[in-house]
Amino acid sequence: MMNMPKSRLEAFSDGVLAIIITIMVLEMKVPHSRDLEALRPLVPVFFSYLLSYIYVGIYWNNHHHLLHAAPHINGKIMWANLHLLFWLSLIPFATGWLGENFGGTWPTVLYGAVLLFAALAYTLLQALIVSAHGKNSGISAVIGSDWKGRLSLAAYLTAILLAFVHQTLSHALYALVALMWFIPDRRIEKLPV
Repeated sequence: MMNMPKSRLEAFSDGVLAIIITIMVLEMKVPHSRDLEALRPLVPVFFSYLLSYIYVGIYWNNHHHLLHAAPHINGKIMWANLHLLFWLSLIPFATGWLGENFGGTWPTVLYGAVLLFAALAYTLLQALIVSAHGKNSGISAVIGSDWKGRLSLAAYLTAILLAFVHQTLSHALYALVALMWFIPDRRIEKLPV
């Protein structure tokens, strides 16, 4: 299989992620009143936007580090990357519905489902990059067991199930996973390319 340079994939992904963030902020409608009370209905919208902005930023950061550590890509990696971008592109919709219906069961479930499938897509992308470079490659050693990835998947599933009982706990789990990923894995940064 032919190896390809990764610069176009990186540029395309950066562009899509920038558009995702732009779409999210455009969903926050400006109030038509001058008083501060007009901002009160926007508080849940803002918090769902803030959490989603952090998530997109985490994906952008980790995606950058992952591709930086991969000397080359192939067609499978390109399709896996598109798969990841598909799920990330649904974040603005899920964010908007959650923000407008904060505390609702189904918006909380959908938000978690989008996060879960984005995490699964990232896991697949990571696995294909490791496969393309070999089990004995530096990137394979750096990624290792990916305990944060597995813990995130379990937390998303738990949060989705909790949404049927207590949405606030689901929201807290989504925020805790984001907090766990806020600092990127330094092992990848130290990997010589």
